[in-house]
Amino acid sequence: MNQRIYNVLFLCTGNSARSVLAESILTALGKDRFRAWSAGSFPKGAVNPHALTLLGHLGFPTDGLRSKSWDEFTVPGAPDMDIVITVCDAAAEETCPVWPGHPAVCHWGIPDPAAVGGSEVEQMAAFREAFRTLEKRIRLMLALPLESVDRLALQQHLHAIHHG
Repeated sequence: MNQRIYNVLFLCTGNSARSVLAESILTALGKDRFRAWSAGSFPKGAVNPHALTLLGHLGFPTDGLRSKSWDEFTVPGAPDMDIVITVCDAAAEETCPVWPGHPAVCHWGIPDPAAVGGSEVEQMAAFREAFRTLEKRIRLMLALPLESVDRLALQQHLHAIHHG
């Protein structure tokens, strides 16, 4: 029996830290059921080195991760998304493109670890905290009965994960 594969896009303004962490986490944990991407409204052009260091240290995939525009997902031939999740408040407040396929859309606000100053230890602690929060929410998403809920119910479940 072929199981449906769900396409998920994580959005953040710069697409250098939180959305990239989420892409890697879902790629690793959702192997056979999900395909993950990340993008930004104003991509920085490079993935934050702290994000790559943390992912590598934890054994999560880093190959192919790059900072890219959400415009890549609005053109003909781009994959239709089933779920679009903003992970930063700035991206959630922006006017998003019209996504082909009318995906479930929700917001999972995560503090920006790249904005944390201080020592290297303090900066990495912020990245670990963002990773833990995203991993917890993604694991809850993976447990949802996606095959048996409609888009509106899925959206409600995804919002509940943020507020739970």
